Amino acid sequence: MTAFDIPHLLGAFGAAFLAGAINSVAGGGTMISFPVLVALGLNPVVANATNTVGIWPGSLGSIWGFRKELGQVNRRMFWLLVPALIGGLTGAMLLRVTPPKTFEVMVPWLIIFATLMFMIQANVQQRLKSVEAARHAGPKWLTLAMVAQMGVAIYGGYFGAGMSIMALSVLGLLGMTDMLEMSATTSLLACAINGTAGILFACAGLVAWPYALAMTVGSLSGGYGAAGIARKIGKVAVRRFVIFVGLSITLIMFVRVFFLN
Repeated sequence: MTAFDIPHLLGAFGAAFLAGAINSVAGGGTMISFPVLVALGLNPVVANATNTVGIWPGSLGSIWGFRKELGQVNRRMFWLLVPALIGGLTGAMLLRVTPPKTFEVMVPWLIIFATLMFMIQANVQQRLKSVEAARHAGPKWLTLAMVAQMGVAIYGGYFGAGMSIMALSVLGLLGMTDMLEMSATTSLLACAINGTAGILFACAGLVAWPYALAMTVGSLSGGYGAAGIARKIGKVAVRRFVIFVGLSITLIMFVRVFFLN
């Protein structure tokens, strides 16, 4: 490692630290960490793969934190792990065969989509609280939810940012209304999707490991150490910050891809 590499690794660590803290409060941390990796010089495909691997350990901490709520979740919800695993692998395979130049053109659109998903998250969560669970208890709804989860997982394996809000909507199809249990289930599904995608990215040689390892330490310490600070700032302020960053990064990416290339 050269002296020039150290600032880059510190940048990746800092981005993951911030992403871990944001994820612990409001979600959306990927919209911070992914653009930083691109700014550090990684091509978008490698940056996306590295980000997936680097941020993934943070979901393990979320699962541990939600272990009580997971124990209360209806067992049928765990059937969603099947399309989560298959879809995560499918999305990762699609990314692997996408030319870096093509993916670079897609990135601004993916980020603005993720930002819009994040912006409507609160409204969707409020809506899900009012859903009548008894209306969505049958096998037909489970089948529909598994198909929808497959789509969410493919998107998550391919890019990932904004995946949580889509996963919450799928759980709403099944009548879940307890937000803690929904967050617990979403963390489990995200762990499966990103874990499967991360394994394929690693096997395909798409991961920049020094950055990924720095991000692993950053995301774990950020989620654990900075969550208290983020909570004091307030969830609304954190959400506004993520939205501001998402819109700003979208603008920068559009200018870079369509005007500077």
